[in-house]
Amino acid sequence: MSFKRLDPEDFLVSVDSVTATAWSTNSPALTAFYTSSATSTNDAYYKNVYQTASGETGAAVQFALSYGNKQGSGSANFNDSVPGVSPTRTVYGQFRNLIYGDENASFNFGGTTSDDFWAINVERARYKEHLLKGTFNLTLTNGSDTVKLTDNSGLVSTDTYLDCGRVYQLISGSNGTAYTGTGYSPNQGSYGLFLPDIGAIILNPLAVSESIGVTPSRTSDSDGQNISLIYNAITNGASFQLNSEETVTSDYVFVRARNAEFNYSENPSFISGSTGDVLYSQFINSPQSYVTTVGFYNDTNDLVAVAKLSKPLTKDFTKEALIRVKLDF
Repeated sequence: MSFKRLDPEDFLVSVDSVTATAWSTNSPALTAFYTSSATSTNDAYYKNVYQTASGETGAAVQFALSYGNKQGSGSANFNDSVPGVSPTRTVYGQFRNLIYGDENASFNFGGTTSDDFWAINVERARYKEHLLKGTFNLTLTNGSDTVKLTDNSGLVSTDTYLDCGRVYQLISGSNGTAYTGTGYSPNQGSYGLFLPDIGAIILNPLAVSESIGVTPSRTSDSDGQNISLIYNAITNGASFQLNSEETVTSDYVFVRARNAEFNYSENPSFISGSTGDVLYSQFINSPQSYVTTVGFYNDTNDLVAVAKLSKPLTKDFTKEALIRVKLDF
């Protein structure tokens, strides 16, 4: 076994972006949507959406839908003696704190404020580090009316941040750019917010209603089936495209074997076990070895990493080798 100390210039750190689809179907587009037929106490807060019938083998949650209202409208009160305190108010407060970090903040959609919203939460197991901007494409359909939404990441030169991380406006367009102009709705601002760092999409009901006529019920102390309204619009649109992204840091190590190095082997077939002499005289002045493994040791001689070559590398005095080892972490 031969050792050689690595120099600082033998190390290089590289950062790469790895992308993948957000859906368990391994397809960029989800075209079929299913909910569970079983009732649950969570139904007032959110509904999970699957890629196939929830009872089938392989069914997995892809995302969840919820509706939030500042006044608590659109759902039954927890207690009839306490008006306005309901699941929709709870959802509104949770998302407000998560996104803005301020219990007094208002949801702003491209200059238009709204007291309610629909939320799409991508299942955490579906994406890597965060959602990939520019890949969000969602079609909403109601009857003969359709709107295709994307984020506006392709139109902005500087990212905007909220308490939850990066934020982009939802617009009418595809793959991060608008069909025309800013892509906002005619009178109600943007169609919502794209929040890639927390895996959430917030829809602006005012803009959605103006474009395709899907309007949430804002009746107090009453279940308005608002989650079902947006679920039907997504189902009828039959197209939800989204990818995820992960930043992978790689450490490249360049191992150099110069012509006079690593030519002799300590393999028992190469030397005498009793005397340590080279068994074959032709290998004394013209040795030849075969490099198969590179081991990395720390200063206390502990083996910390091993790299295997795809095939043995022939080494003698007439050859020099440069082996690049990639360590991902």
